[in-house]
Amino acid sequence: MTGVLSNKIALVTGGSRGLGAATAEALADAGADVAISYVASADKAAAVVERLKAKGVRAVAIKADQGDPAAAGPLVAEVVETLGGLDILVNNAAVAWQGQTLDDPEIDNAAMDRQWMINTMGVIANIRAASRVLPDGGRIISVGSGLGARIAFAGTTDYAASKAAVVGYSKGAARDLGRRNITVNVVQAGVMDTDMAAASKDNLPPIVMDSHAIPRFAELNEVAAAIVFLAGPDAGFITGSVIDVSGGFTA
Repeated sequence: MTGVLSNKIALVTGGSRGLGAATAEALADAGADVAISYVASADKAAAVVERLKAKGVRAVAIKADQGDPAAAGPLVAEVVETLGGLDILVNNAAVAWQGQTLDDPEIDNAAMDRQWMINTMGVIANIRAASRVLPDGGRIISVGSGLGARIAFAGTTDYAASKAAVVGYSKGAARDLGRRNITVNVVQAGVMDTDMAAASKDNLPPIVMDSHAIPRFAELNEVAAAIVFLAGPDAGFITGSVIDVSGGFTA
């Protein structure tokens, strides 16, 4: 197959479902060979791999815990060993534990700490590990959140901060890696049509949708398309940037 990402190798963390799976498929549609990581959903990861292979690309699923920074090095090494290199890193894996204000006596501090490890420290570890193997002109894209730029309602402090930290780290990494023409960017999504969000889709507080200029859930392909663009040849001069695909949430 031919495409703008032919002969490129991509890693998508948290690729067994939701935006990760949609992004993996979009990268494959553009011609890239794709590795996905997963932590628990082996069957779902295997199904994604089969769909990717059906598109005519090489694909593999690798079990790795995004919440353990020590897993980043082995994950990247396995991608390189299995597929022969790494050109594109997509940091997608994340959790969202919201709803409790930080002064709530019942707040689950252990869950909040785990959220930081997955959403922030895991991303940092992946970027560090990938930076050592990416060729000149490589791409790093991390999935952020509109909440990393605008806090429209209470109960999101730790989640929002974990995503804002990724923006800051990505800007610094863009400076560090720019001499090698490696771009580092963040795609900030609004509410997305994932299975995780489906359970609460009809019960969201009105303020959530009212905060979006376009009051609907994003389709996964809309967010994945922005990621694929940043991974492609036309985005070589875009780095240290935050691209909002959030329906105007941050407007």
